[in-house]
Order: sequence, then structure tokens, then C-alpha cells
Amino acid sequence: MCGIIAYFSKDKETEASETLRTHFLELSKRIRHRGPDWNGVCLANEGNVLIGHERLSIVSPESGSQPIVSQDSNQILSVNGEIYNHKSLYSSVLFDKYINKSGSDCEVIMHLYREYGASTAKMLDGIYGFVLYNKESGEVFIARDPIGIIPLYVGWTKAGDFMVASECKCLIDDCEKIELFPPGHTLVFNSNDIPTFESFTKDTVKFYEPLYSNSGFNENENTETTLESVRKSLEESVRKRLMADVPFGVLLSGGLDSSLIASITSRIIREKPVNHWGQNLHSFSIGLEGAPDLIAAREVADFLGTIHHEFHFTIQDGIDAIRDLIWHLETYDVTTIRASTPMYLLSRKVKSLGIKMVLSGEGADEVFGGYLYFHQAPNSEEFHNECLKRVENLHHFDCLRANKSTMAWGVEARVPFLDQSFLNTVMTINPKLKCRDNKEKWCLREAFNTPDDPYLPENVLWRQKEQFSDGVGYSWIDSLREYSETQVTKEEFEEANKNDEHLRTREAVWYRRIYDSLFPKELPIKRWIPRTDWEGVGYDPSGRAQGAHENRN
Repeated sequence: MCGIIAYFSKDKETEASETLRTHFLELSKRIRHRGPDWNGVCLANEGNVLIGHERLSIVSPESGSQPIVSQDSNQILSVNGEIYNHKSLYSSVLFDKYINKSGSDCEVIMHLYREYGASTAKMLDGIYGFVLYNKESGEVFIARDPIGIIPLYVGWTKAGDFMVASECKCLIDDCEKIELFPPGHTLVFNSNDIPTFESFTKDTVKFYEPLYSNSGFNENENTETTLESVRKSLEESVRKRLMADVPFGVLLSGGLDSSLIASITSRIIREKPVNHWGQNLHSFSIGLEGAPDLIAAREVADFLGTIHHEFHFTIQDGIDAIRDLIWHLETYDVTTIRASTPMYLLSRKVKSLGIKMVLSGEGADEVFGGYLYFHQAPNSEEFHNECLKRVENLHHFDCLRANKSTMAWGVEARVPFLDQSFLNTVMTINPKLKCRDNKEKWCLREAFNTPDDPYLPENVLWRQKEQFSDGVGYSWIDSLREYSETQVTKEEFEEANKNDEHLRTREAVWYRRIYDSLFPKELPIKRWIPRTDWEGVGYDPSGRAQGAHENRN
């Protein structure tokens, strides 16, 4: 993963090229944490177009720098992401007409666009946000991956110029208006006729229509066949994400999701090393002293034989990081900040050990209805629809957290549970298999319940869901609430709540106040809230706020 920035001027009489270049180099530095390994800037169209890139080298680190310029110098491409099927695309879709000159997995995008235009995005299996510019025609092609695992934003200056960037912080000084580029969409325009704020929504085109979106769930499926499909599909999803030429590891919280990813990864690299760094898998966990997740993670690491790294943080460490964390996350959502803090601290430790890529377990709770409030779903239809809604909004929450809290330190997180093929396999599973015998994610657990060749210790395989912000230590959230009481007076809270009914706690007001001091412009922010219209579901996003947490077997 990396960071990208692009600029398209409406006015032909732009400032001198060197002045423009200097200005955008400064803006690009704001996301250098996303790409500390190298950077590049290309100017075109007499300075009216600028394409920039900050590189984190995971594939082909000795080459593959960006922006990538085509051999005929006509195309300029800047990508933040990984294209897992790039090798097969050269043979099966491009019929070996092109050769990968740069060594980058992303180069295939420009060749596909020459042949297939905007249909390119449908062919890509990966995670990405990119800008491709054709100097000869003036055409610009922008796309974001189907789930929104990679962040991407657009903005408009007072003069009507158009900008694109991986993070809002590149846009806040120059742009009057900023929008989220929607996942699974493309935008094609000419650099001489750039989109306006008013036309943007109309001009973007949705290319991702998942097979499961309108099909409902399977009411008469064969349980044994379903479980086998879940297991094989997840294993394949992990396998394709081991595309790396640098040291990598796994984030191991000790919960079901990350433990399964660690187990599958461990099996794959024992069979055959995926690169020259060998078969020794490193696992990483973090928590307060005595945290439930740390105990479980240690047990899993011992079971799998990983080289395990356990880190501790204090309440004060977490509180001290909040302001910097909000700067990186670009949100004031309570649950995102709570859960991101330990992940942010852990990522710094991971990077200090020379690891540049990690696999993580995000997405399973949305896909399988794993949050404890799903136990209160009134029927299967509402359970299924809530899963669809959670997956659709992942780019506002877990994807944002997983990407920005790790990329704050130049570490790339890959998320196998959000693979397109895996989603097509599991999203239509009957909710009665997703939550069965009072066990959330039952079908996922049972798919890997193989006593003759166990993937995990049985007590971990069947361990109840702990949301990450709880599992790192219950006193973490409790202390955040207590500390916020010292930062926001009762009067300040009541005044803030009048203006925004979602600011229901002093903790929420505290985060919003920090956010407003860092980002004075209104940005597209959503809040993660459980389904409070379901009987017995509390407003607080902590899993401990739900009755199922206390009613565990």
C-alpha cells in the first residue's frame, strides 16, 4: 500500500510549474507515513495535471516505483493497493501482449485500460485506489476497490480545481469541499472538463454489483457442503494475500478471526515458503497487563509455533496517543477510536521489528453477524439485512481503522475475510447457520472444527466474541470514559448534545472537540452504532454493553 495525490486544474493559467510542484510535494509529505520508502511526482499538460505517489514497497521493492509511466510516456499511473491477480491477467486477459516492465503488480492496470477502458476495474482482484492519466487524450480514470479497504477522497478548490488523495489531510488546506470517493465506483473525465462538486455523484459509475446483494440467503442449503466451502474459500483468500517480497506477519488478538487467519497462514508457509524470508511466521499482540486477549493469543501462538511478540501498553500510553490517532484516522467515531488505539500502538512496534505487511481478521463480524447484538435479531431476514448493511459500510469503520491505524507507521494490513470470492461464498449463508446453539459465527467455527488435524485449540475456536477495544483489557474503555469526564464539563456536554444528538457521552464530545481542532472543514463522517431498535440492544458500541456478553455459556 502507499499514498497517492493528484491535481487537475480548471484554469490554463496556473502558477509556475516549479511552484506548483513544491506546493504539492509539501501536501504529499502529509501522507509520507503511508509510503516512507520512496516518492515521485509527475507534471503534465503544461502544469495543469499533477500525479504524485508515496511508496511502501511490498512487491518488487528493488523496482516498481511510482508514478508508473508507460513506455510511450503517454500514461501516468499512481496506485495505492495490491492487485492479487496481476499475473493471471497478463496471460488470460491480455494474452501476453504486454510485459511487466516495472515489476509492480499495479502496472497491469494501464495495460488493461488501453484494451478495455473503464471495464478494467471489474477485472481486478485486489485492494486499490488509483488515478490513471492519458496525456494524449487528456482522459483521467479513477477507481476504488469494491469494499473500500483502501481510502480515497476527492476535493474542489475555490477556483474549481479537482484534487484526489488517499487521506483528507492532503486536501483540507486547498479544498473548499471534500467528498469520499465511493467504493466499487469509477470516474472517467477529461482533464479539460473536470467534474464539479455538483456533477460528481452523477459522473461516478458503480462497477461492483456483488452476486449476493439482491439474492437473499439460502434457506435450504446443505450444511456439510457449506462448511467445506467456507473453509476452502478462506484458505484460498489467505493464500493470495501472501503475495509479498518483504517480511510479513499476522496480527493475533486471540479472538477467533485473527487466530484462524494466523493458523491458515502458518499452514501455508509450512507447506512452502512464500518468499525468501523463510517459514518462520511472526505473530503480534497487544493489550493491558492481564488482558483476556493476550492470554488467548499466547495460547494460539504456542499451539501454532509462531515466533510470538507480546506487547503491553498502559492507559496513559493510550490516552497520550488519542490526538495523533484522530489525525491519522480522520474520524471522531467512538468505537473506531477505542479500537484503533491499541492497533495504532501495536503497528508502531511491528514496524520497529522490520515487518512491513500483516494479515488481520477484520470483516468477519460483519460477514457472519458476529457482534453480540446480532443475538437480538428478531428474525433471519433482519439478521441477513444487517450483515449486508454492515459490509456495505465497512469503509467507514473497520476498513478505515485497519488501514489508517497501521499505515500511520508504514505497515500494510491485508484482510482475507473481505475477499470478493469469499464474500460471494458466505454472504448468502442462512443466518441460522451463522448463529446457532447460541454461538455467533457458528458456521465459521464449525468449518474449522477438525479434531483429527485441529486448526486451533478448542477453547479458542469456540471462545465468545470480544470486540477488540474490550479484549485488550476491560479497563481501557472504562478509563477512556473516566478521563473524558475530566476533559468535558457537564455544561459543555449539554451544549454539544443540543447541536448534535449523537454526542451522547462526554467521551464522544471529547473526540469531536479534538477532531474539530485538527480538521476545521466538515468531512464525510459516520458513526458506528448497534441496532438499538432491536429489543435489548444498548447504544454503547462496546460488546460488554450487550446482554449476550453476560449470558455466555
